[in-house]
Amino acid sequence: MRLKIIYMLRYSKKSQEKVHDAMHEMKEGKLRSGKGGKKVTNPKQAIAIGLSEARKSGAKAPPKKGSAGKIFSS
Repeated sequence: MRLKIIYMLRYSKKSQEKVHDAMHEMKEGKLRSGKGGKKVTNPKQAIAIGLSEARKSGAKAPPKKGSAGKIFSS
């Protein structure tokens, strides 16, 4: 129960719907990625695409992980 509450606080309803739609498209074989338009078969990639679409639409979602959060020392 507690885990579900934390999940709900981190992602808005709109972002959850975007991820759900991306997963549904992947299962139907309709989800494509990038300019090349290759078919997505990995569920993790489908989730990443859904979260990316949610961020673009302004929904509440955590920032993208990667080099954006790292601090470089001189």
